[in-house]
Amino acid sequence: MERLTMAVPCLFGLEGLVGDELRRMQMENVRVEDRRVFFEGDFEAMARANVRLRMGERVMILLARFPAESFEALYQGVKAIPLERFIPKDGAFPVKGYSLDSKLHSVPDCQAIAKKAAVDRLGAKYGLTWLPETGATYQLRFSIMKDICEVFLDTSGVSLHKRGYRAVGNEAPLHETMAAALVNLSRYRGRDFFWDPFCGSGTIVIEAALAALNRAPGLNRTFGAQSWASVPQEVWEQVRSEAKDLEYRGEYRILGTDIDPASLSIAIANAKKAGVSNYIEFREADATKVSLPCDSGVIVCNPPYGERMLEQRSAQQLVRAFGKHLKFADGWKKYIISSEPEFEHFFGRQANKKRKLYNGRLQCNVYMYF
Repeated sequence: MERLTMAVPCLFGLEGLVGDELRRMQMENVRVEDRRVFFEGDFEAMARANVRLRMGERVMILLARFPAESFEALYQGVKAIPLERFIPKDGAFPVKGYSLDSKLHSVPDCQAIAKKAAVDRLGAKYGLTWLPETGATYQLRFSIMKDICEVFLDTSGVSLHKRGYRAVGNEAPLHETMAAALVNLSRYRGRDFFWDPFCGSGTIVIEAALAALNRAPGLNRTFGAQSWASVPQEVWEQVRSEAKDLEYRGEYRILGTDIDPASLSIAIANAKKAGVSNYIEFREADATKVSLPCDSGVIVCNPPYGERMLEQRSAQQLVRAFGKHLKFADGWKKYIISSEPEFEHFFGRQANKKRKLYNGRLQCNVYMYF
């Protein structure tokens, strides 16, 4: 199979974790950069990354990298890409992108120029004056950073954080990829009791169940490249079969509690859709008053913070009450994500370790208590 260079964009702060994921999949030449990770492989590696990645946002094939200080340079750079290697004569090839710190700062103009270059290239190769674009979609994405343009072909389609189990969510839900990262940081492997006291729509406990089962998060969804003529269907069948063979069997103790019954109803529905409802118990409970479910375990949670859901002072009072409630819960490891800059003050204890992450564009810290 053809050897490709691929990029996995990710939320800021998750790059190292995504790199580790790819290395565990035995991907080659894994290279971590800000907000993305590169690796090399064939179509099978591409499919495997799409199906099994927990913390990456999408998988893209790098088509070209070139200087682009003018529209002419952008046009010529895109036109030189052998797009016909992937895109057939009836393929649809929409163009998206962004530009930062570059002379070409108008994104709509850059999109139009890149599209025209792609049309001219493919039209010339196929001997067509008009391209129908009625077939499968081959999403082109460009980034222009400091006058260097990179052009990618998106293999994922819908972002990888959209597993397909969360049709609805409550207010300010956590990305599935971020929830998976929190579970990963907690080193939960299915042996301990796992508890999310602010479970909301259930994303963290669902990702914990998927991790405990070692179930590939993309097993039951489709990807953009599945409809490409250049990627044999056997590749997807093989990768899915391989992923199923890697699943574990067992009984796990995973609990999600929340004070809001409406959120719990959503969480229960989401867990059923994810196929993990048999592994998670949901209860209605106040996180600041509920009895600890056992003597030891792992707490991973995303309590409400002022910038998003509650007025800030109320959120701080909630953290204070939660900290007091857990003051003597020494048998529990705690991993709490929050954007509150004085979280440790209100929680009543300095974290053993902190890690900066971004929940979307919101800067947060994961406070870790061992």
